[in-house]
Amino acid sequence: MPAPYSIRPATQADGAFLGDMVVEAVNWRAGGAQPKHQVVTDSHHSRYVTGWMRPSDAGFVAVDANGAPVGAAWYRMLPRSDPGFGYVGTGVPELTIGVRPIWRAHGVGRALLQRLCEHARSQGFARISLSVERDNFAATLYRSEGFAVTQSGIGRDTMVKRLH
Repeated sequence: MPAPYSIRPATQADGAFLGDMVVEAVNWRAGGAQPKHQVVTDSHHSRYVTGWMRPSDAGFVAVDANGAPVGAAWYRMLPRSDPGFGYVGTGVPELTIGVRPIWRAHGVGRALLQRLCEHARSQGFARISLSVERDNFAATLYRSEGFAVTQSGIGRDTMVKRLH
C-alpha cells in the first residue's frame, strides 16, 4: 500500500499537474493509449485546464509523504457556448478527477471528491456535475458519493450531485 497522503488546495502552479490528471482520467483503462500531447491539445480535454487558475476555478491536490502530487480533483465553470462533457447548465460547476494508477483503490479519489464537493457546497453551489464513461469503475465511486445519472450519451453518462 502506498505511503500516507494529505490533501491541499490547488494553486495556479498546479496547472501542469492537472493536465497530467486529465490524461489519467482519459486513459483510465489499464494500458490507456492516448498520448499526453494528443489529450492536452484536444479542445474537448484542454478546456478543463487551459488558463488554470481562473477566479471561478477550485480544486484540491493529494500529495504523498514527500509532497509529490498523486491525484487531483477540481471544478471549472464552463459556458453554454463551450460546454464540457458533463455540462448540465449555467452555474453548475463541472468536476474533473484524476489519480495516478499506483494510488487508485486506496481512498485518494474518494477523499478528493468529498473535499471538492464540500468546498463547492461552501461556495453556495446547489449541484456539481461530471461525465464518466459507462464502463469506468469510478462510476461506482460517484454513485456511492451521491451522484446520479441525469443524461446518457454514447458510451458515457452525465452525473449530478445535489449539494444542499
